[in-house]
Amino acid sequence: MKFDSILFIVFIILTTSCIDNSKIDRYSLVTRHNIQNSVIDSLNSLSVGNGEFAFTVDITGLQTFPEFYSKGIPLGTMSDWGWHSTGNPENYQLSDVYKTYDVHGRDVEYVNQFKVSEDVRKAAATEWLRSNPHRQNLGTIGLQVQKGDGTEISISDITKPVQKLNLWTGEIDSRFEINGEPVHVKTVCHPNYDMISVKIVSGLIGKGLLKVKLNFPSGSALWNGYDSNISENSQTKILSDTNNITLFLRSQDNDRYNVLVWRNSAKIKEVSKDKYLIEPQRSDSVYSFSCQFAPNPETGRIQTFNETEVASRKSWEKFWTTGGAVDFSKCTDPRANELERRVILSEYLTKIQCSGSFPPAETGLTYNSWFGKFHLEMHWWHAVHFALWQRTDVLEKQMNYYFNIFDNAKKTAEHQGYAGVRWPKMVGPDGRESPSNVGTYLIWQQPHVIFFAELLYKNSLNKEEILKRYKDLVFATADFMSSYAWYDSTGNRYTLGPVLIPAQESLKLQTTINPPFELVYWYWGLKTAQEWKKRLKLEPVPKWKDITEKISELPVQNGLYLCSEDTKDSYRNQRYMSDHPIVSGISGVMPKTRLVDPVILGNSLDTILKNWNWKTTWGWDFPMLAMSAASIGRAEQSMDFLLMDAPKNRYLLNGHNYQDARLTIYLPGNGGLLTAIAKMCVADQFPHNGKWKVKWENLNSYVE
Repeated sequence: MKFDSILFIVFIILTTSCIDNSKIDRYSLVTRHNIQNSVIDSLNSLSVGNGEFAFTVDITGLQTFPEFYSKGIPLGTMSDWGWHSTGNPENYQLSDVYKTYDVHGRDVEYVNQFKVSEDVRKAAATEWLRSNPHRQNLGTIGLQVQKGDGTEISISDITKPVQKLNLWTGEIDSRFEINGEPVHVKTVCHPNYDMISVKIVSGLIGKGLLKVKLNFPSGSALWNGYDSNISENSQTKILSDTNNITLFLRSQDNDRYNVLVWRNSAKIKEVSKDKYLIEPQRSDSVYSFSCQFAPNPETGRIQTFNETEVASRKSWEKFWTTGGAVDFSKCTDPRANELERRVILSEYLTKIQCSGSFPPAETGLTYNSWFGKFHLEMHWWHAVHFALWQRTDVLEKQMNYYFNIFDNAKKTAEHQGYAGVRWPKMVGPDGRESPSNVGTYLIWQQPHVIFFAELLYKNSLNKEEILKRYKDLVFATADFMSSYAWYDSTGNRYTLGPVLIPAQESLKLQTTINPPFELVYWYWGLKTAQEWKKRLKLEPVPKWKDITEKISELPVQNGLYLCSEDTKDSYRNQRYMSDHPIVSGISGVMPKTRLVDPVILGNSLDTILKNWNWKTTWGWDFPMLAMSAASIGRAEQSMDFLLMDAPKNRYLLNGHNYQDARLTIYLPGNGGLLTAIAKMCVADQFPHNGKWKVKWENLNSYVE
C-alpha cells in the first residue's frame, strides 16, 4: 500500500472518530453548569457535603422552611454515623419473622415481611426490624426573621430570590429580600469535618430582626426522616459554653451525639425543649457562624467561616482537577449540553452523597427512603463509577463494610444450609437483614463483591496487594454461589431458583427459574473467582468449574431473551413488561460472555424499546439499556436509551434523578449515568455521525 494511501486512511479514522482526547479546560467544563435558581420550588433544594455528611438547604441558604420542602426534597442534615433506634421492649429478633419454603426438597427459612392479617406479633416484629435503626436528621438550622409587626416571616415573604451553587468551590450563595431589606447568605461544608459554616449579610441583623434558629428534631422512622414533633425520649443539654463555642449533647433513647457551635459573640437562648436561638449582636450587619455535628466530643474541631470556605474551595478544586472528565462542548447533537449537565451535576451529587464509608442509601444523605438503610443490590450503581472515573479510593473505602458484616452474612448462609456468605439486601451499619417480601429473596447482589474486587484488581498498580486483601471475600462469595446453584440431573445442568425474586422484581417468587441476568452473573462471578485462584497459584475448585460449564442456557423464545425460563409470554404479558428491563444487563452491565448472543440481545432491545411500560422503570434502567446497546455496537440506540423522554429519566435543576412524589431523588440513576458515560468513552461507543465529538480523559478501563 502506498504511503499516501496510509495517510488518507489515518485521516479518515481521525476525522470520523467521535472521541477527541485533547486536554480539557476543566474549570470551564464545570462552571458552565453552576446552578442558578430564582424560583421557590420544593424540588429545587440544594446541598453541600463531603460524602460522610450532607446539609440540604431551601431558597434562604439554610433550613428556614422545612415543612414547605417536605413535600419535595426535604431539608436533611444527615451523616454516615448518625443513626437512631427506638426501644425494643418485646426483644424482636429475626427468628420472629422466619418463613419456611421448600427449596428443592429441603426447608429453607427466609426473613419475611408479615402483615397484621397474617400474624399480629410477626407483623409488629416486621415493622420494628425494618424501621430500626434509621438514619437520624441531626438538626435543623434556619433563619428566624421578624417583620415590623413582630410576626415571623413565612415563605411567601421571600422576594427577589437568586440562589447559586458554585460547583468549583462547593459554595451556595443565596440572595433575597424581606420587605425590601436585602439578605445575603453564603453556605459551605467543611471537607474533613461534618460541619457547615454560614455568613449572613443584612441590615436586619443590626435591627435585631434576624436570628438563627437551631432545632433538634426527634429521630424518626418516617419515610423522609423529618419529624417536627419533639419526643419525650429526646434531650438536649449544653455541656459547655465558653470562648464563643457552645457544646450540646443530644440524646434520644440509647443514642447520643454532640453539636458544636461557633457562635462568634452571639448569644445562645433556649426557646423551648430542643429548640434554641442564636442571637447576633445588634452592632453589625454581618454575622457568621459554624455548626459541627460529631458522634462524640473528641471528634469536634470547630472552624470559622473563613477557614471552612478556604478548605471547601481547595477540596473542590482538587476534586475537579483530578479523576476523570468528559467534555461535550464540541458536540452538535442538541441533546449534548443536557447530557453534559447531567454528568457534571451527577459527579457533584455522588461526591457529597455517596462517597462515604458506607454503601449509600438510594436517597443518599438528603432524606430517608427505606429508613436510610443501604440496598446492597444498588451498591453496583452507586460505586462502580468511582473506580471508572479514577476515584477508586471511594470503592476501596466502602469495601470495608463487607469485611465488617462478613460474620453476619456467613451466619445467614449457614442458617439456610449454604456454604460461604450470603450478603444481605436492606441493611444498616450493623449488617442485620431487614424483613421483606422482596429483598431477602434477591440474589443479584451476591456477585457484586467479586465484580468490585475484580475492578479494583484490573485498575490497580499493586495487583498482588489487591489479591491478598480481597481473596477471602471473593472466595466466600463464590462458595455461596456454587452451593446455591441447583444441579438438575435430568437436564445435566445447573439452575437458579426457585425460591428467588430476580432483579426484575415483578416476577413471581415461587415459580421464577433461570432469570438470564442472574445466570450470566453467576457464570461470570464463578469464572472470575476461579481466575483469582489461578492468580494466587491455588488449586481450582472443581464445582465452580462444573457450574460454569453446565450452567443453564439463557431462556429464548421467538428469537428473544425471556425474563425467566418460566415466563413464556415475556413480551405479551404486561406483568413481565414492567419494572427493570434487566434482561438488557446480560451484556453491558455484565462483561461479554459466551452465554449471550448479540443478535438475540439486539432483537430483545428492539422489543423492549417498542413495548416496555416506561412508567414502571427506574432511573438506572436507562444507562443500563444504553450500556447494553453500546456493547453490541448500537451507539445511536444507546443514546436514545440514555436520553429517553420517560417519567423516571428526569433530571431536576439540581441534577437529581426524579422518580416520583415518594422518591424525589434517586442516586442510583446518577451513578448509573456516570458508569455508562465512562464505558461508552473508553469503548468509543458514541454515535459516529459527526454530531458527537466527545473529549475525555483519565477514565479507567472497565471489567471485560
